Formats: sequence, structure tokens, C-alpha cells
Amino acid sequence: MSKLRMAAVAAPFDRDLEAAFARISRLIDRARADGVGLLALPEASLGGYLANLDGDADGPPALALDGPEIRRLAELAGDIVVTAGYCEEADGFRYNSAVCVHGDGVLGNHRKVHQPLSEDAAYRAGDAFAAFDTPVGRLGMMICYDKAFPESARALALDGAEIVVCMSAWPGSRTSPAADLAQDRWKRRFDLFDRARALENQIVWLSANQSGTFGDLRFVASAKVVDPGGEIVADTGVAEGVAVAELDVRQALDTARRSMGHLRDRRPEAYEDLVAARY
Repeated sequence: MSKLRMAAVAAPFDRDLEAAFARISRLIDRARADGVGLLALPEASLGGYLANLDGDADGPPALALDGPEIRRLAELAGDIVVTAGYCEEADGFRYNSAVCVHGDGVLGNHRKVHQPLSEDAAYRAGDAFAAFDTPVGRLGMMICYDKAFPESARALALDGAEIVVCMSAWPGSRTSPAADLAQDRWKRRFDLFDRARALENQIVWLSANQSGTFGDLRFVASAKVVDPGGEIVADTGVAEGVAVAELDVRQALDTARRSMGHLRDRRPEAYEDLVAARY
């Protein structure tokens, strides 16, 4: 069995696309030198996130999936599988999206489904979760608030995802901020969701996040790699950095699922009406 070296990034990104590509190029060069095969960049790596969550009218630049910026990202990726967030323009709408690229081109694309607060003023919502094959295994992607919904990760796991990459621009609490970001309640929630989604689906989980500040938001960073048992095996803490871990993914999944297989032991007939429930 072969091991995969993977990395999740906590870094700041703003509206300056050239600066973003320069930072991404350095991160990819470092990853390649470290033997990394999968590199996860944060939500909104290309063009930055919203300046606030109250209906920011001046959002990031809108990019086409088949446009020059995504091609440039794929060229930089080369032999590494890279995921990154961007604002996607398609059919006259803007989406908060994540793309997975390799030197061969686009491998997968995800449009954020769940929108917090007033994010829907800036983006149209996506409507699906789907896994896809890559040179490093079958991957799934989601964005930030998507991970607060267990159905998101479960849908990807049931579609065969071995690794799920969650890209975020997750801030600290706005209503009750902690002086020490490491003690912030939204940072604790960020970490709990990461560990729970990995454990309940017995998958490898990469969590990338923005760091620093942008507009009114102070991001919690906390990029990490979580194993299928819900254990954090690499973590940046609340600072900018790269969390790197090496796992034999197939062996890790098999070991976690050997006795209690959470996907295998489901009883769908007991909760088949769950999706239809209204609150």
C-alpha cells in the first residue's frame, strides 16, 4: 500500500489576483519539494471572500471555470492535485465555488450549497454534492458552511469519496469575540465540525481556511488533516501555515471501518423521511 502526503493551507487572500497567484505558486513549490500529492487551498483563494456577512455588494472578481485563471492554476499545479476556492461566473450567475485541478486540467468543481447570513446576496447557491476521481484517489469537496450539515459529507462518502476537502473563509465570533482567537467559540465549532464529519463517515478530511483579517472578518485559520477516526494528525493552529500529514488512505479507511462501519451499518429505512422533513 502507498502513502499519500497531503497538505491543508491557512493563508490570507484578498482581491489582488496577481498576489494570490504569487502566493499559490510559492505554496505549490513548497508542497512539491515536500513530496505533497494533494494541496488544499482556502475558500476564495482567487479574489478573496466577502468583506462582511451583511450583504457585501463589492464581491470578488467572477471567473469562468474554463477561463484563463483556472487554466493558470492547473498549470501551476502540474503533477500535484490542488483544490482552491473562487467566485465562479456561469449562465449570468455568480457562485461561491471550489475547483480541483491537476496539470491535465479541471478534475472537479463544487458550488457552495449552504449560504450563511446574507451570503445569498452575493452568490447563487449550488444544489449538489458529488465525488470524483483524481490521481490521488476519489475526492469530494465542500465549502465552509456546507460542513455544518452532516448530509453534505454523508452524500460525498456514499458517492465513494475517500478524502473530503473542505475549503473555508471561517471567521471568529462577531457577537462575542475572544481576545485569544484560539479560545473563540466559532473556532471551537470549526474544529468540532472537522472532526465529526471525518469520524461519522470514516474518511480522511482536509480543512483549509483563510487566515488573518479581511474587511470586518477575522479568520480562525486552523487548517488541518483529520484521520478517519476523527483524530487531528496535523494542524496549523490559529496562525498562517500549512498542515502536512502522510497517510496510507486506503489502509486508514479499512482500519477505521473494520469493526464498526458507519456507512455499512446504516439503517436508511429508519430515517428515510428525514430529507422531506420541514422545520
